[in-house]
Amino acid sequence: MTKDGEGVEAPTLEQARQQVEGYGLAVDPQAVLVAVRLISAGARVGRAAEVHFSRFGLSTGRYRLLADLEGCGGEKSPSGLAADLGVSRATVTGLVDGLERDGLVARRASVDDGRGAVVVLTARGAQRLRDMAPEHFGRLEEMVGGLSVQERTVFLDLLARVVRGSAALTAD
Repeated sequence: MTKDGEGVEAPTLEQARQQVEGYGLAVDPQAVLVAVRLISAGARVGRAAEVHFSRFGLSTGRYRLLADLEGCGGEKSPSGLAADLGVSRATVTGLVDGLERDGLVARRASVDDGRGAVVVLTARGAQRLRDMAPEHFGRLEEMVGGLSVQERTVFLDLLARVVRGSAALTAD
């Protein structure tokens, strides 16, 4: 094990090589190491994001739903939210229930489909996003502040490719 940038133990290439060889596999140990470290980093960033959003009385999921509503003009169907956020309808229902209790969103009948409902960003929800924006975006910038503009460009390309490759974890 080696220490990462925050002093947390991280597997080494040699450890990945030993593990792969121990199982008698013909896979690239470096690819395995990159994937393992990415999964670990994703979990750590996810935990940090929850702490960050809790400062504003939100969770990551609640923030993403509010931001999605703001980005589409303030109104969307629950199924549209679920599709855009990559979560189930049940998850959206739970998120909307909490946000509605806090007065940040409201449900109303759809004008397009009288049987359906839409979720609407309230003035209070829009104000919450405005109020948190300076600190939120400042912290996001600080999080990647150690990377140059060119490195961030490369990182975005690499990240998109890794995300596409993540389907390998869920394929049958």
